[in-house]
Amino acid sequence: MSIITRSIANADREVRYLNLGELNAIRNFYEGGKNRLRIAEILTANEESILERGSQKFWKRCPDTPSNTGNATFRASCMRDQGWYIRLITYAIVVGDIEPLEKTGIKGVKEMYESLEIPLTNVVECMRCLKEVTLEMLSLEDAAEVAPYFDYLIQGMMP
Repeated sequence: MSIITRSIANADREVRYLNLGELNAIRNFYEGGKNRLRIAEILTANEESILERGSQKFWKRCPDTPSNTGNATFRASCMRDQGWYIRLITYAIVVGDIEPLEKTGIKGVKEMYESLEIPLTNVVECMRCLKEVTLEMLSLEDAAEVAPYFDYLIQGMMP
């Protein structure tokens, strides 16, 4: 739930106007909006590079994994899933909240990967690799904005 939705829901539940702290938080959210959109654009424009470089890094760390067997179907599925997570992270950045990751990226993901017999340790390591290559292409300030979303995703996938 975004800061705006959360603030309004809290005030409405308590049958009151937004307080000064809530209004300031919303103002800060809006003022940071251009920056969040710029970061999301960087990730979107570099998705292919992030996926390719992240996968290469992952395969060096975990060479014995289904996505590295030469099976094009496994590789395509792996890359598709990685792109899906990068996209969810861009959504979270834009709204300034973990909700897109929480609702779509975490719930049920463990069961799905386990049912496909994909070790969660591999999925977690792959997300770490994607995080590393993503943060390498960003300024320190932008990386500080993006890192917590990857961290939330990684923590949520841990076995």
